[in-house]
Amino acid sequence: MAADRSREILASDGRSKASTDQLPSLTSLRGLAALWVVLYHYSSQYFPNLNTDSYTHIISKGYLAVDMFFMLSGFVMTHVYHRAFSESIADNYKNFLVARIARLYPLHIFVLLLFVATAFSANLVTNATTGASHAIPAEGPRSFSALLANIFMLQGLEAGKLSWNYPSWSISVEFIAYLLFPFALPAIWRASNVTKLAFALSLAAALTVLALVTKDDFNQWDGPITLLRCLPEFLLGTLLYCAFRTGSQAQWLSRDAVAMSVLTALIVGLHVAAPDLLITLLFAGLILVAVSNTGVFAKTANIGALVLLGEISYSLYLIHGFVQFAASKCLSAFGVQDRSDLSTAESLGLMLLMLGLCLFFATATYYGIEIVWRRHLRALFGSQRRQSPRLVETR
Repeated sequence: MAADRSREILASDGRSKASTDQLPSLTSLRGLAALWVVLYHYSSQYFPNLNTDSYTHIISKGYLAVDMFFMLSGFVMTHVYHRAFSESIADNYKNFLVARIARLYPLHIFVLLLFVATAFSANLVTNATTGASHAIPAEGPRSFSALLANIFMLQGLEAGKLSWNYPSWSISVEFIAYLLFPFALPAIWRASNVTKLAFALSLAAALTVLALVTKDDFNQWDGPITLLRCLPEFLLGTLLYCAFRTGSQAQWLSRDAVAMSVLTALIVGLHVAAPDLLITLLFAGLILVAVSNTGVFAKTANIGALVLLGEISYSLYLIHGFVQFAASKCLSAFGVQDRSDLSTAESLGLMLLMLGLCLFFATATYYGIEIVWRRHLRALFGSQRRQSPRLVETR
């Protein structure tokens, strides 16, 4: 697996080959982002007594990991598909969509079924022990109408009303970006550097509008405003890849001093609760230095445990919502209705247990669901697996 990555060649436009020694850092980055989201949801969001804001805002800013996901997706999708879509959109669109569906859909449906089965089981237990029954509603969150929306991945723009697994809102919204991406990529790829710079500034302006409209709260997960969050960040990822491919800044971006400077600025900004807009723009710098670095930063980022965390990150991202849902059912069964009644030690212990379960189930579903069903769906739809890089998978 690692050897396959190290032999990757980028030869689409006659440039010198580039090895995946640079690219796997993004795998680890994606894994750390997924873990960050889990810690955000499992700390004071779920256990009120685990509020760390009096010490640092790093955990409470964890929702911004989704913004990094969007940017990483644009970067990696451009890397994988820039040649194909520059040659022909019509000839490659089907394989692209099949690859995206095969990547996202099986695990999404599997986790959705876990939610439904758990909800039905909890209702049966409640009915058997108390005689009361709480049927699944026809409308609203975790309803039959929401189930249909989730099956067709349409929950993203109305996540407040249509969620079963609340983290899945982002993959639904990101799929809209996937549908548009093949048509935008050729124009972006062929544009002059001046045009690309102007487009980047316009995307930054769009994110500035988002910051103004939301009073710099990028934690927007419900309603059409999510598109103002997702699409500019995804397209910024595309432009970041274009900048990376020029190689004009490769020498200084590869230095550890630059990587440490960007990482330090990001950590300090998160610690002091710097504006979400600034943090999001710093993500762009982090992605560029991560993929360009050839020193200690890259060696650290590519240790086995972090690469594995990145490989299971999509499973971790989706499964943590279910673990939280199941934990709520269990706590309720044991008479815990208000989690603020739990002590800090009890909250921390339960949080660590939930995190351990997430990592265990994420690993199991990565190998048992993601990989297996990705192959089945590709075979079912007759999609040819690309011979180009097996690098970072988005999400």
